[in-house]
Amino acid sequence: MEAKPEKASLLARWTSHRAVDAAVVVVTFLIGIAVMTDTYRLGAGWAKGGPQSGYFPFRIGAIICIASAAVFARTLVSAHRRNEAFVQWRRLRLVLAILLPTLAYILGIQLLGIYVASALFIAGFMRIAGKYHWVKSALVGIATAAVLFWLFELEFLVPLPKGPLERLLGY
Repeated sequence: MEAKPEKASLLARWTSHRAVDAAVVVVTFLIGIAVMTDTYRLGAGWAKGGPQSGYFPFRIGAIICIASAAVFARTLVSAHRRNEAFVQWRRLRLVLAILLPTLAYILGIQLLGIYVASALFIAGFMRIAGKYHWVKSALVGIATAAVLFWLFELEFLVPLPKGPLERLLGY
């Protein structure tokens, strides 16, 4: 019995591999330009004592731009995957199942601090994706955040973003 091909969704009709490839390459090229511009400001040449601080990053930015231009050219002339749908809704949902909680985690770091947000993020993923019991999920999330707090704040003395709980505890 043959697998039935998935119907083209509205999203699939709006995007193609070629369009997405081109958009990603343009963004990557612009990142390379930004790296080159900023490192040129720092000094991207050779001084009496050796390379200036922007010497190597400038060249990395140039390599990014050259590689982006090559991929863009290949994207324009390639007939392979030209109009094929970039993503089907079924697969996009799997990506969003990771992306949306990660965006919530980033927002949580700003509002709650990195340790509380990390505990919630780990416990949430264990509970929802891993189907672990809520007690085990909570304990692992809290223990991980406590170990990270001890490691970064007390041992390495690296201050990370803190929220109301850490301020309440005097950190």
